[in-house]
Amino acid sequence: MAQTEQLRKGMVIRHEGQLYTVMDFHVAQSGKQKPTVHVKLRAVRDGRQADRTLDQLGTIDEVSSEVRDFQYLYASGRERVFMDLETYDQHSLHEDQLGEAVHYLVEEQPYRFLVVEGRPAVIQLPPTIAMQVVDTAPPEHAGGGSSVYKEARLASGRMIMVPLFIKTGDFIRINTVTGEYQGKEGKEH
Repeated sequence: MAQTEQLRKGMVIRHEGQLYTVMDFHVAQSGKQKPTVHVKLRAVRDGRQADRTLDQLGTIDEVSSEVRDFQYLYASGRERVFMDLETYDQHSLHEDQLGEAVHYLVEEQPYRFLVVEGRPAVIQLPPTIAMQVVDTAPPEHAGGGSSVYKEARLASGRMIMVPLFIKTGDFIRINTVTGEYQGKEGKEH
């Protein structure tokens, strides 16, 4: 039987032949019943989330993992190709495996990955990222404290709301958690 002390956020485990990362866990106890440990998991292969109890997991089979840098090279259909900056090996990852991170990929930029069994498994995005606006309405200058926004298309194809003064070609900072505009970036990002 698995022990609660073995669990930690971010660890990679094998359950029913699939790899999962532990996103969160907590202990629930009511009355005289024995405590139940609830574990929130994310499948490494496709990013799907699952909730299990420690009893359902049985023994915890931890899988070794490490964090390494990979450079995003290009898109090939629904696949994204990355190069390991240590070995120069190329790896293709499906959009579903990358989840929302696919909207924040910039060609030739390095990204940190959790590597499991020699393959990049989970991307670790920085809190903010600089991206270029490729299409938006012409810039306007509203009154001093205006909070009026317009739509803009980023290089990744994602639409985002930006202030009126942003123009096509500008680089902006985006919060990778909320997907919101965070500020204008200088010419050299």
